[in-house]
Amino acid sequence: MQTLGIIPARYASTRFPGKPLVDISGKSMIQRVYEQAKKCRDLHEVVVATDDDRIFNHVTSFGGSVVMTSPDHQSGTDRCAEVALKYPDHQVIINIQGDEPYIDPEQISKVIACFDSADTQLATLVKKIVSEQELFNTNSPKVVLNKNSEAIYFSRSPLPHIRGQKQSNWLQHFNYFKHIGIYGYRADILQQITKLAVSSLEKAESLEQLRWVENGYRIKVAETELETYAIDTQEDLQRLSEL
Repeated sequence: MQTLGIIPARYASTRFPGKPLVDISGKSMIQRVYEQAKKCRDLHEVVVATDDDRIFNHVTSFGGSVVMTSPDHQSGTDRCAEVALKYPDHQVIINIQGDEPYIDPEQISKVIACFDSADTQLATLVKKIVSEQELFNTNSPKVVLNKNSEAIYFSRSPLPHIRGQKQSNWLQHFNYFKHIGIYGYRADILQQITKLAVSSLEKAESLEQLRWVENGYRIKVAETELETYAIDTQEDLQRLSEL
């Protein structure tokens, strides 16, 4: 099974323009993500996917592999689908977030391991929620799982609602999980899901993965105990530097 890691990277971020090129202790964010991904022994190849010349030239300058893509893509998944067509010998595609400069290679391997089962169509990662602040943070999507470790719903709200208990006690009565934004796709499934229309659940929660769930695709889930640090804003970058 050949695996391809793709790091979508665009310059025109609404909240943080130029984010992939921001300096983090002497290296750009995109270089740090790329180097962490290259440490994963379960990835046979890693490539950055971008629509911006500045990012393309920068990745080339530090010796990374990079592919220029269409500027019309609405999501990282769409960008991955275009790049995957250029690598037809790879059966599994891993979408690695370009704003997590210290992603652990072990987390990537956990997603890849989901595809040891021939039944796995899509895969992602979760981490157990341990704080009330995290549970009620609407910027941190939660995942509801079935007994087969498959995601049956993603929400910005904590689900399920624990009836008869104060919200401050919910973590004592149920294991809640937050979503870690790394995805794995069978190559053929990736091409299928990018042709789906935006769904009603996706619109409601503003979570792309609900489009797949609503259309009947199965998302296998692996659990990690490792934390990740995503950089969405300048404030996130400042907090990371303090850590």
